[in-house]
Amino acid sequence: MPQPASSVRPGLWRRIPLWQKILAGLILGTLVGSLMGEQASIFKPLGDIFISAIKMLIVPLVFSTLVVGIGAMRDPQKMGRIGARTIALYLITTAFAIAIGLFASWLFQPGVGLELSFDKASADAQEAPSLVEILVGLVPQNPVDALATGNILQIIVFAIGLGISLTLIGEKGEPVLKVFESFADAMVKLTSLVMAIAPFGVFGLIANVAGSYGAEVLLPLVKVIGVVYLACVVHVLVVYSGLLALLGRLNPMRYLKGILDALVVAYSSASSSGTLPVSLRCATKNLGISEGVAGFVLPVGATINMDGTAIYQGVVAVFIAQLIGVDLSLADYGMIIVTGTLASIGTAGVPGAGLIMLSIVMAQIGLPLEALAVVAGIDRILDMARTSVNVAGDLMVTTLVGKSEGELDEDVYNATSKS
Repeated sequence: MPQPASSVRPGLWRRIPLWQKILAGLILGTLVGSLMGEQASIFKPLGDIFISAIKMLIVPLVFSTLVVGIGAMRDPQKMGRIGARTIALYLITTAFAIAIGLFASWLFQPGVGLELSFDKASADAQEAPSLVEILVGLVPQNPVDALATGNILQIIVFAIGLGISLTLIGEKGEPVLKVFESFADAMVKLTSLVMAIAPFGVFGLIANVAGSYGAEVLLPLVKVIGVVYLACVVHVLVVYSGLLALLGRLNPMRYLKGILDALVVAYSSASSSGTLPVSLRCATKNLGISEGVAGFVLPVGATINMDGTAIYQGVVAVFIAQLIGVDLSLADYGMIIVTGTLASIGTAGVPGAGLIMLSIVMAQIGLPLEALAVVAGIDRILDMARTSVNVAGDLMVTTLVGKSEGELDEDVYNATSKS
């Protein structure tokens, strides 16, 4: 006897993989936004609710998983080894990213033949902090204030210090670590509950974005958008997949399938930190990485790894040079790579990091900062792509570190096709 429709639909919905639901929301939101135009803003509250729910998770999830991750390592040498590998991999991939962006701009010449005017008033970028300010700002004067304001860098420093201290005091620290373990498990479960509304939130976000940007804004700059997106895809498919295959001896297709949930959320939200709860879930559930490694490497990556922004720097810097008729020398290209790689660490936690980093690079090679206004109108479109690459890079490095430390369950990793 056939079951009533009411009892069939929930089962069918649950059997659809989450990434397919989210992707459907993304596609449907794009179509609805394109058809409705600015009226699609009525769906924006759906996206706002989803983003608020994600932001609700960030601080408690990062703090608890970091403390548990550090406490689980026990061995200070292992902790230092993982930290060194993590930072080295992030710097290497960032340098590759800028080089790919530069090559793509040189090859496709997105700024040649384009005539656009720009307004100096709209080109202001926030001033980047000095190295001393960055270092001093890492240590929170008030940890509670850092937690309340969501200062991720300060939260990471405090969580690492607390995790190390709980480990050093031995048995006395065990009860506190168990409390954090239970809290971290509860936050992971809450993340899965929040992700249940992800398809609807992504639909609302993308419908609003697609409705807000008409063809009259995008068409004059469609070539630079295309170059950035192409460079981002090449970086993920060639650099990330290549490193996983060569260094990790892992199937890159499993990695790509396992991170789809995080990529779609990153693309729709344009926030690496906002995607962190989903990234942690993908790392542990889909890729088989231990909670200790994922809880340490991913928060660090969300603050210092900016491969997508590095690609954006390379493409847009050359685009602006072509637009205003400035010929860049080999020394200029080298300066873009070096400056962009180093700047990625210093400005990752600053609001508007993309424009700040780009302004640093432009100043080093003598390009007028006023030209930043040329890409201001499409920055959100570019931000969605570069954030996706940032998140993909965080998860790739976490996978490699997990494999190198023997904390990657390859049975789970190779089963991601079932997720």
